[in-house]
Amino acid sequence: MEKKKFDWKKITGSREMSLVIVLIVLCVFVQIRNSSFLTGETLEDMFRNYAVIFILALGMMCVLLTGGIDISIGSTLAFSGMAAGLVMRDYMIPTPVSFLLSMAIGAGLGLVIGVVITKGKVPPIVCTLGFMNIYRGLTYLIAKSQWVAAYQFTDSFKNFALTKYLGFGIVNNMIAVTIYCYIIFFVVMKWTTVGRRVYAVGSNAEAAAVSGININHVKMGVYTLMGFLCGLGGSLWTSLYKSAQGDMATGIEMDVIAACVVGGVSLTGGRGSVVGVFLGSLTIAIIGKALPLIGVSQFWQSAIKGLIILVAVVLNVLAQRTMDKNNLKRREM
Repeated sequence: MEKKKFDWKKITGSREMSLVIVLIVLCVFVQIRNSSFLTGETLEDMFRNYAVIFILALGMMCVLLTGGIDISIGSTLAFSGMAAGLVMRDYMIPTPVSFLLSMAIGAGLGLVIGVVITKGKVPPIVCTLGFMNIYRGLTYLIAKSQWVAAYQFTDSFKNFALTKYLGFGIVNNMIAVTIYCYIIFFVVMKWTTVGRRVYAVGSNAEAAAVSGININHVKMGVYTLMGFLCGLGGSLWTSLYKSAQGDMATGIEMDVIAACVVGGVSLTGGRGSVVGVFLGSLTIAIIGKALPLIGVSQFWQSAIKGLIILVAVVLNVLAQRTMDKNNLKRREM
């Protein structure tokens, strides 16, 4: 029998596997510099604090897959979280109701963006830039430039981010919600018609329309989903930090987009995976948690993040060109 050769090229050629190797090297380097990094407490703290970015990256992946983009997510999160926080302050609603209210508001805000983009034919970058300022301004208006403090939340809501009942006493609630979201998205994007339609719209919108897919409905759906996850993120954020402020989540869209790009999601649509997004989000989380541990200043952290985004975009472009060339060669054969 002929022995199978170990195909190292095939393994390293996978975007996900390459990211895993980079993450291992990064973790080993940081652990050497600071032995407290790879401890249960530090890792749990990292996943808990970056749970919102992990979750929002799933919604952004769907938006990017259709060839769009949403830079209003920080403002959508802030408005949803603030609105639900104000209702809790005034009426002391139960924690589940607060979460549902925030998610419903977020979905509504996302739907408005989707309708303007599809029916108004407004470019996504322009539309979401406008709504980023609109929703942020509305957040300050409904709160009258004030904020909801910890003592104005119910105890169960404040304790949500600290307890483990959703994780069966094993993992923190924030981490458990993240895990459930990734399981659902992995199944939907890999094995359902909904997932295939999202990929089809981003890969070739004309061909998708000919095959009977309603392009506008898919696009409105992904922006509504993005808003829904922003609403979920708004409740998670206010529970974690025990306050609702007008400027919360400012700039979070850059980390979320970076997580998607680093994870291999194409900015032109049609290419990306849930596993890649998880690894990209993990990269952003590790950088955010590890760099302060080894004494890197905040200014350098921002510069390093920017460099990583730039490198990831270049790698994505090169990978796409290689795929296009290979496809062209196959056609010529």
